[in-house]
Amino acid sequence: MGCDGGTIPKRHELVKGPRKIEKVDKNAELVAQWYYCTLSQEKLSRPIVACELGRLYNKDAVIEFLLDKSSDKVLVEAASHIKSIKNVIELNLTDNPAWTGDKGNTKGDKYDDIQSAQFICPIVGLEMNGRHRFCFLRNCGCVFSERALKEIKTETCHRCGIPFQDDDVIALNGTKADVEVLKKRMEERRLKSKTGKKSRKSKAVETIVKSEADDDSCSSSQVNTGKDATSMKSGEKRSKGAVSESVSSSLGKSSKNPSGPPKRPIASNEEKSEAYKSIFTSHSSAKRSKEESSNWITHTAYYF
Repeated sequence: MGCDGGTIPKRHELVKGPRKIEKVDKNAELVAQWYYCTLSQEKLSRPIVACELGRLYNKDAVIEFLLDKSSDKVLVEAASHIKSIKNVIELNLTDNPAWTGDKGNTKGDKYDDIQSAQFICPIVGLEMNGRHRFCFLRNCGCVFSERALKEIKTETCHRCGIPFQDDDVIALNGTKADVEVLKKRMEERRLKSKTGKKSRKSKAVETIVKSEADDDSCSSSQVNTGKDATSMKSGEKRSKGAVSESVSSSLGKSSKNPSGPPKRPIASNEEKSEAYKSIFTSHSSAKRSKEESSNWITHTAYYF
């Protein structure tokens, strides 16, 4: 090669090896997960909510996402499992007294301390910056470090006293294995809630049908009792009529055919005096002429 200004390429320039995979900066990943909303990519600010998979969101962003019913809505994988506001839990976070936030020098010569976080564990005091595992309780939303839950084993919340179980503990920004376990639990809970709703609906329908059947039976029993009452009344009337007929017939028979000897009129009784006989209508003094007999004007037969 002459002095033409050219250069001889070296071996590493001619031989091209496999490209190096660019590694994601761990600090940047932690900051994105623990300081920014998973849905809107804005800074986390109260009220902060978490889903059943342990991801952090701003509550306003979740509400806007649920209210957006437009056709050009962008489906975000991080929020595809959120169907309603009931699928997220509002977190009860403990403020870090050493947190300064955006205060201080904003000219660009400020040192951002990544170790400092806005929230801490209320028991141990660890900062929620992603370097320590944090969990929250699904029943109440209180947030603790995993170390605190392991060191102080209890079945009630350290902060509010609400009881919880192991399945109610959800890891925040957990690993892939944690997310898979939480996803299975979420699906099981949703299936149980669906089956519970169906069973409640079926029970409600059964109670309605039973009540209608009871009403029908009551009405039929009332009709039957009314019929029985009418039949009883008619039977009583018939029995009363039969009794009256029998009584009248017996009276007629007794009047026609007296059992004892025929009674003699008092007027023909010679043992009684005339004064005593004059008391009765069979006496001759009680008999009246045609002029003295009653007519249609008189009130009674004995009116003169």
